[in-house]
Amino acid sequence: MKTAASLFRTLVFAAGLLTLGLGQASAAKLKPFILAYTTPSGDVAAVAAKVKDQLTKAGFQVVGSYAPYTNAKFSNGEVVSAEVIGVTDKAIQDAAAQTKFGGFAVVQRVTVTKVDKNGKVETQVAYTNPVYMANAYRLKSDMSDVLAQLSKALGDQEQYGPAEGLSPSALRDYHYKWLMPYFDDRWDLGSYGSYQDALKAINAGLAAHKGGASKVYEVAVPGKDETLFGVALSGPKNNECSGDEYIMSRIDFKNIKSTGHLPYGILVLGNKAYALRAKFRIAINFPDLSMMGSNSFMSIMCAPGSIETALKAVAGSS
Repeated sequence: MKTAASLFRTLVFAAGLLTLGLGQASAAKLKPFILAYTTPSGDVAAVAAKVKDQLTKAGFQVVGSYAPYTNAKFSNGEVVSAEVIGVTDKAIQDAAAQTKFGGFAVVQRVTVTKVDKNGKVETQVAYTNPVYMANAYRLKSDMSDVLAQLSKALGDQEQYGPAEGLSPSALRDYHYKWLMPYFDDRWDLGSYGSYQDALKAINAGLAAHKGGASKVYEVAVPGKDETLFGVALSGPKNNECSGDEYIMSRIDFKNIKSTGHLPYGILVLGNKAYALRAKFRIAINFPDLSMMGSNSFMSIMCAPGSIETALKAVAGSS
């Protein structure tokens, strides 16, 4: 039988191991996307319908979806089609409500991406990594419970994105390079008479497809005057660089596609509308993208300004 002293030492040792384990877990490197599974089926609509059914049965609310491109020719010779599905639930909404600007994370994205390379077809089902996004958007919750729920609903084959991944602390203070924007360096798209006026203005701009924009979803943060709009950008002739297809066909060049970068977001908070700066939001989803060369930030050099122009057109500001 153990003495009281030996039992106390055992408990202290076990607590130390637990603390060490938690510290190692919190320091684990994270990547922005998770591949659920792949299928040889080339029927994006059928796969997406199955995925939506799986999500609904798992307790998620599908708040909107869209096809950012169909049979798009990517720069590495692939032909790519995709559907992006926005989802939320109470856990996601509660996590978003805990911090100011947490509404940027109130929708997680699930993607179905068909890749045809030299006649070989693979369809990838993936989703944004809630733990990565929680840290990138500085939430109090790490949304690990949401990750577990998505993994159970769809699968969890591997995290992907940057080769090395980023630690939670690096994500919370992320910027691509010196003088590049942080999470709190947002675009101020416009001010309005009230929260309701702001919602009306954004909805009107999206309905009129100003800046080549369309609404994918609109989700309010419970208990707050805060709403996130998912915004598809088609890139009209006079603003081609803002387009979803234009950008992704140039930088989404790896074998597993990062389609979950889309759509862009406009956040209404109180009587103001905001968006994350493109140089932050693109970089947070493609942190290992090179600055120069093929498939680099230089290949979409015109995109940040064009996206800003498009979103300000939606918001009704110059």
